[in-house]
Amino acid sequence: MYKTHTCGELRAAHEGTEVSLAGWVHRRRDHGGVIFLDLRDRWGIVQITAHPDVEPEAHAAAIDVRNEFVLQVRGVVRRRPAGMENPGLATGEIEIEAREVRILNPARTPPFVINEDKPVDESVRLKYRYLDLRTERMARNLVLRHRVVKFIRDYMDAHGFIEVETPILFKTTPEGARDYLVPSRIHPGKFYALPQSPQQLKQLLMVAGIERYFQIARCFRDEDQRGDRQPEFTQLDVEMSFVEREDVMALAEDLFTRLVAEVVPAKRLQASPWPRLTYAEAMARFGKDNPDLRFAMELKDVTDLAQGSGFKVFEEGVAHGGHVRGLNVKGQAEWSRKQIDELLEFIRPYGAKGLAYLALTSSGEVRSSFAKFLAADRLQALQARLEAQPGDLLLFVADKPSVVFESLGRLRVHLGERLGLCDPNLLAFCWIVDFPFVVWSEAEKRWDPSHHLFTSPALEDIPLLDSAPGQARGQQYDMVLNNYEVGGGSIRIHDRALQEKVFQLIGLDPRVARERFGHMLEAFEYGTPPHGGIAPGIDRLCMVLAGEENIREVIAFPKNQQAADVMAGAPSTADPQQLQELSIRVVAAE
Repeated sequence: MYKTHTCGELRAAHEGTEVSLAGWVHRRRDHGGVIFLDLRDRWGIVQITAHPDVEPEAHAAAIDVRNEFVLQVRGVVRRRPAGMENPGLATGEIEIEAREVRILNPARTPPFVINEDKPVDESVRLKYRYLDLRTERMARNLVLRHRVVKFIRDYMDAHGFIEVETPILFKTTPEGARDYLVPSRIHPGKFYALPQSPQQLKQLLMVAGIERYFQIARCFRDEDQRGDRQPEFTQLDVEMSFVEREDVMALAEDLFTRLVAEVVPAKRLQASPWPRLTYAEAMARFGKDNPDLRFAMELKDVTDLAQGSGFKVFEEGVAHGGHVRGLNVKGQAEWSRKQIDELLEFIRPYGAKGLAYLALTSSGEVRSSFAKFLAADRLQALQARLEAQPGDLLLFVADKPSVVFESLGRLRVHLGERLGLCDPNLLAFCWIVDFPFVVWSEAEKRWDPSHHLFTSPALEDIPLLDSAPGQARGQQYDMVLNNYEVGGGSIRIHDRALQEKVFQLIGLDPRVARERFGHMLEAFEYGTPPHGGIAPGIDRLCMVLAGEENIREVIAFPKNQQAADVMAGAPSTADPQQLQELSIRVVAAE
């Protein structure tokens, strides 16, 4: 055995114990003959002392040691001298008096400092990910992720669920993103697809009578990258039979409320039970369907006050079927025109052509880009609608609804972060419900499902599928946390006739529907129970719980922003013989 103990477990009660430890040199210090080594393993750090007068051979070996060398140390646990304790270490009351120092493996100088939390270019961190994972921050994140998953598994088992693994190689049935395709050698010209989710398979498990299924599922989507998205990701996949919407939501809310208390007790829930907002309410108040509820600053609709106001920008926005909404940035009336212009540049990529402002300075002065066009009573009504006080800065966007919501919704989040309104230790979970069942695609001239093909419409809204599909609500629900959708689910269709009706509504050719989903339609004829589920994202959830801004920080070996593994060099070219065996010829894209 290289170890009798871990580096993090020794305490004053172990004084006098002979121990053997192994790990990495976290830090080396030479204090006039006595060499101090901080030895690190996954469980912690302990100080080693090598005295030339106590054990000359151990001291001589320590002379050659440098940071990140792998060592085995045999020695005796001693109390540190009075006043030399380190309260910042769990092992800070003791040290190991070395009797033997054995270098198991030397190390080159790392490309970045591992024992200090200093900024390092992400491309370097990802290239040397095996070194990055040695840092305290990354090791802590991986432990957090482990504890989250372990809690989930224990909870699901205690509530009658069984974990069932579903295939990674499946049929290509596009569900909203591009599939990753895997060529078949045995069936030339044919392909498997990596699952975007186990959606069809978990529904088939309900047909099979499993009733309560879960899986820590790996999923794959070929889509553009961003901070909370990876080409391969992990979700808690849950499906339940004989349930309604409230049953699934209640289970998920209880699971994550308990998880927070157990796994991250330093965090606190903003509200319990979690607030519920309809999709329409979330958009109206926050401009997005995954709002951050940790701070106020809600959007206010002033379209009625803008119409006929005399301000051309407002009036044209309303005349073209748009509306006008505003934000009250409390206490920021002294911001300069340059600062406000910077906010306009921030929202331009989201379609906004302008950002009107009204600053009510504490001295009583009014600075505005449009106030001179408005009558006094109209101006007062506008201020009252936004609950403005002296010192406040009011910001407005006038445009079509999608632009107004996107611009102000993102601006609200940007301002919340900039002004320090987002408490990192506060977890503001909420539910978003009553989504539109379908949305109209102007480009394709058809109805598209707002969730996925197997989501059930609200039962009372089924007649609307024939007369007014855009007014029908879907039986879906999103779990939102601190500006992120961390889970989504729905009650599923379990009737073949209704499923075929939905396929027809979204313009899916019956032949194509049978080719892609014939196995599902046939299964629905063999006694399918009502069922529903939810799929919280493990990566996003752990990202928020860890206080990170990117899911790459909670994934051991992630892809970069270009979906590449810079450490291993993936994706890479294939050997010509491999391609020949797979009946594949690579040609340049036109």
